[in-house]
Amino acid sequence: MLIYRIALAKYADKLVASGRAARWNPNDLDMIYTASSRSLACLENVVHRNQLGLNAAFNVMTIDAPDKLKITTIKLNDLPPDWSEFHQMRFTQTIGENWIRERKTAILAVPSSIIEEEFNYLLNPKHEDFRAIKLIRSIPFIFDQRIKQ
Repeated sequence: MLIYRIALAKYADKLVASGRAARWNPNDLDMIYTASSRSLACLENVVHRNQLGLNAAFNVMTIDAPDKLKITTIKLNDLPPDWSEFHQMRFTQTIGENWIRERKTAILAVPSSIIEEEFNYLLNPKHEDFRAIKLIRSIPFIFDQRIKQ
């Protein structure tokens, strides 16, 4: 399975986690966020960055997660209707934290909060199967000017 990540170019030469809190992880818990398509990765960046932030140098990373790897999946019906709202952040972070600590799989599929029918794939860089996940390409990515308006 190919998955995608759009990251600042200076961080796009290897698969690393920032350790900063986000929707599915609390601070100091390493998790790498990827998307099922380049377009979803683009949208995820657009909603998390301001207009000026989209002018920085970015790369789109193509990542190969071998089909043989098991994936844990969180489905929409596993979540409360308002799961994507800010006040539910601790709830989703707990799900991600438990998944990291249980170490059952290296990949967690979660619904996108932007397009709930599509998935983001979260990677656990400390899982033993993570070494099979490879960055196969990282090329410059420029956000279309129309998105920045």
